[in-house]
Amino acid sequence: MKINDTIGVLLGCRPERKVLSIEPEQSVYEALQMLAKYDIGVLLVCKGDRLVGIFSERDYARKGILGGHTSRETTVGQLMTSPVISVNPKHTVDECMTLMTQHDFRHLPVVQNDRIAGVVSIGDLVKWVISGQEQTIQALEGYIAGAYPCP
Repeated sequence: MKINDTIGVLLGCRPERKVLSIEPEQSVYEALQMLAKYDIGVLLVCKGDRLVGIFSERDYARKGILGGHTSRETTVGQLMTSPVISVNPKHTVDECMTLMTQHDFRHLPVVQNDRIAGVVSIGDLVKWVISGQEQTIQALEGYIAGAYPCP
């Protein structure tokens, strides 16, 4: 588990998660119900199979509540973030962390051949890096203690 591993490797190693999405015409209230039901912070906004936006708790707080919009009368399309920055499975963990830090967002859609392959969070990336560091530390401790394998 290294910082230069690809997002495809990361997605393949974690338990499969269903990617939840909503359509832009649906109400913000419906989106909030989904966020609460699944205890998540973001939904992909799709028109058919095409990714057209992303809707987050941050979108609701900053654009909805502060803008005076009511959740039942406002559509997801009115508040979603669009266009969406996405990556493909060949991007590295390091590239994704840099992108997310530069743009100050916590979720990043992974798209391959115009289809959604998954979503990674900053938490997913941090866990990946920490796991890699723990493996390196264990290997170094083994080396120092003389427990490394002999040829």
